[in-house]
Amino acid sequence: MTELITQLNFRDLGGLPVGQGVTAAGKLFRSEGPRNFTATQIEELQAFQIQTIIDLRSGQEREEMPHQWHQPSCQLLGLEVDADLRVFGDEGRERLKQGRDPAIAVETMKEAYRSIPGSLSRHWPVIAETLVTDRVPALINCTAGKDRTGVAVAFLLESVGVSREYILQDYLKSRVFGDNMLRAGTIEAGFMNSYGFLPSPGQIDALVGVRADYLEAAWSEVDKQWSGLDHYFEDAGMDQKMRGAICDMLIERN
Repeated sequence: MTELITQLNFRDLGGLPVGQGVTAAGKLFRSEGPRNFTATQIEELQAFQIQTIIDLRSGQEREEMPHQWHQPSCQLLGLEVDADLRVFGDEGRERLKQGRDPAIAVETMKEAYRSIPGSLSRHWPVIAETLVTDRVPALINCTAGKDRTGVAVAFLLESVGVSREYILQDYLKSRVFGDNMLRAGTIEAGFMNSYGFLPSPGQIDALVGVRADYLEAAWSEVDKQWSGLDHYFEDAGMDQKMRGAICDMLIERN
């Protein structure tokens, strides 16, 4: 993978240990949305010959910044996951206005992560069908590629046997999105456009960053509401046969 691509919050999910094997390279990718793709990066992305884009952004987000780089044969799935402060977060934004303590932003992010599993649930049959019918390489994205995408990827990887240790290692790589915003000097404009005000520096770090306890909040919510990931997927309409087929597709066994 080229250096230009690695400058994005974009990566191949291959090579993660699973029992006696690893996740297959070149099958599943994760990414931020297309807002920050340069012309050169678009050329590099096109070389991957992505067959399906699983876009977890809201309709408004997709309309404001659509995917236009993919080939005509690529299947574009707009699967709204309205569990992000940009989309549903009036309560979270109001909470941030009440003080500048970073802990307020951390708890706001945890609340967003707790809402993602339920919002994502209805989309799993479509995602599963895409993978088991071999519409790959597939790319999963949201706007930042770290929150909605982070939870979706975490659940999918765990469903095929990747340990939470390795899932967290991959998730934490998404700190590159916030790092890029800081380097580019786009923080103020981005927050003013999305929120209408500028949180404190500590709050901004919490909002653009990734933390293990964010993802753990999503896992805890699954345990609380569904008594574990197996029941969560069953409730979402993904039976063991379908999950087994995904596992066969995504895992390279030694």
